[in-house]
Amino acid sequence: MLQIAKFLALALSILSLCALLGHAFFVPGSSWEDRLLDALAMLGLTGSICFASGMLFEIPNRKFDPEPTPRLTQTLPVRLFFWGVGVTAVMFVLSWFLAEYFVPMIWKNQPY
Repeated sequence: MLQIAKFLALALSILSLCALLGHAFFVPGSSWEDRLLDALAMLGLTGSICFASGMLFEIPNRKFDPEPTPRLTQTLPVRLFFWGVGVTAVMFVLSWFLAEYFVPMIWKNQPY
């Protein structure tokens, strides 16, 4: 039963990371500032889901486990959260830079 709960928690954390990407990049017709605020709000929700999943991953499989339990930051959902947030932040800053400084040079008839 614990393995099924771990699987569902991992799936939920991956889905919340996908929702974070959706709020950061795929909101048509909104400005970069609005996307940033939406992404920061979604970041809090994603972080809480991933850390709760990490706490579930800390539970040992057996009652008398000779191996020590991993730290919370060493569990798979929390590592996915850190990597996902890092990659999302780099892509967001890069896309913001390209949209502000590079696209106006190549697209002369902008709608705004």
